[in-house]
Amino acid sequence: MSQSVINSSAKQSYTAEEIQAWLVSNISEMLGVEPDEIDIREPLDSYGLDSVQGMVITSRAEKLFGFKMSLILLWHYPTIEALSKRLAEELVDSESFEI
Repeated sequence: MSQSVINSSAKQSYTAEEIQAWLVSNISEMLGVEPDEIDIREPLDSYGLDSVQGMVITSRAEKLFGFKMSLILLWHYPTIEALSKRLAEELVDSESFEI
C-alpha cells in the first residue's frame, strides 16, 4: 500500500494490518527490496535500517497518522508486526481524546 493509497489529509483510524502494509511498502521502497522480501516478524535492524532511515519513516508516519511519534518506538517495538500493533493502539488512544 503506497502513501498515495492512504489519504493523509483526513485523520482516520487504521488497523494494525493496514499499518503493516504501509510500513512494508515504505521500508521496501527505502531499502530497494521487494515488499515480499520483508518479514514483519524480523527486527528492522536485520534489514540494515539505519537511524536516518528510521527518522524518515517516523516523519512519514507522523504526517499520515497525525500525531507525534517518537523515534524510540522503533527500538521498543523492533519488528513491523510489533510496531504496527502499537501504532494502531496509539491511534485508538488519540481518537478517544478528541472532542
